[in-house]
Amino acid sequence: MCDFDFGPLEAAYDYDAIKAAISRDILRSRKRRMWRYRELLPIDGEPTIGTQVGFTPLVRADRLAKKLGVRTLWIKNDTVNYPTLSFKDRVVSVALNRAKELGFTTVACASTGNLANSVAANAASAGLKSYVLIPADLEQGKVLGSLVYGTNVIGIHGAYDQVNRLCSEIAGKYGWGFVNVNLRPYYAEGSKTMGFEICDQLDWRIPRHTVVPMASGSLLTKIHKSYNELIKVGIVDSTPFSVHGAQATGCAPISHAMKRGTDIVKPVPKPETIVKSLAIGTPADGYYAIHAMRDTGGSCEDASDAEVVEGIQWLAEYAGIFAETAGGVTVASAKKLIESGKIPHDEEVVLCITGHGLKTQEAVVGKCGEPRLIKPSLREFEEQIYAKDTAAA
Repeated sequence: MCDFDFGPLEAAYDYDAIKAAISRDILRSRKRRMWRYRELLPIDGEPTIGTQVGFTPLVRADRLAKKLGVRTLWIKNDTVNYPTLSFKDRVVSVALNRAKELGFTTVACASTGNLANSVAANAASAGLKSYVLIPADLEQGKVLGSLVYGTNVIGIHGAYDQVNRLCSEIAGKYGWGFVNVNLRPYYAEGSKTMGFEICDQLDWRIPRHTVVPMASGSLLTKIHKSYNELIKVGIVDSTPFSVHGAQATGCAPISHAMKRGTDIVKPVPKPETIVKSLAIGTPADGYYAIHAMRDTGGSCEDASDAEVVEGIQWLAEYAGIFAETAGGVTVASAKKLIESGKIPHDEEVVLCITGHGLKTQEAVVGKCGEPRLIKPSLREFEEQIYAKDTAAA
């Protein structure tokens, strides 16, 4: 963090040297992991932590495209990322490799869930001591998803922003490597790999529209950066593209600022939404996310809790992907962007889906129907199931 304006610091690269060192053929010759783009990541040596992370599927979702009313739709599916089923495995693997290079033996984070899971898992695999600090009211799937790795889970009675402030104080006093505090410039760069992979999987071209869920806004700014970096080093052609943001209405400071036509992001002191993974009331990258959207002709939307649940259901029913609540935000916001014409019906869209639905089952319990119960009898099956389904078809 900058001592002058408290904004996020950025890693710097020698793009001319990188351009001379890589090509499409060189990248294609490497393993299908996020580390195939290592020249554009801020570590000195070869990675030793998270070596299997990345290159998640880019899924063409024609049925969901029809439902949303858009010509071509792709899902960047980080629900199957390794090892903890979210995009946070990307950022954590970069941060912990750099932490190891810098000599840290204890790593930590402030988290709304997914980051805690990934820090716990990757620290365990590397033999690093870890602490994860989380709001005390997180979904149990995410709490258990950290505890199982033997990390030190500290629940804080307060919102995420209060957790984050405490972590800054601890980092300053004890010198631990907090991935999203004193290691943040390295950590944030890991998000770029989602954008690199999207272009790679589209045969080295930038999609016309990309919709990205926002908490701090960092993921959106880094996908924007990834597209521009690939242009700078000559891997993709410079073509028009727009990045769009998605937030939960109960904690949508970036979306609300964008809709007001300002880049002044007003904090949300008490987030009220089922989308806990995006409930950051004071987004560190909000200003930069707004400018990334504006600079590319993008826009922003937000979704109510009911719309989030519908988004989860549509993604599952029409694309076969079960996402956590942030995925519901992305789908629901994309729907609004398409309906309003901010994303034209005849163009191509990529939706960034960042975490698995098994982590936030509470959001859809009781909202997806109930199993139909019968006795172990063929006759009962035919009478209660087959006959009724045939009649209804």
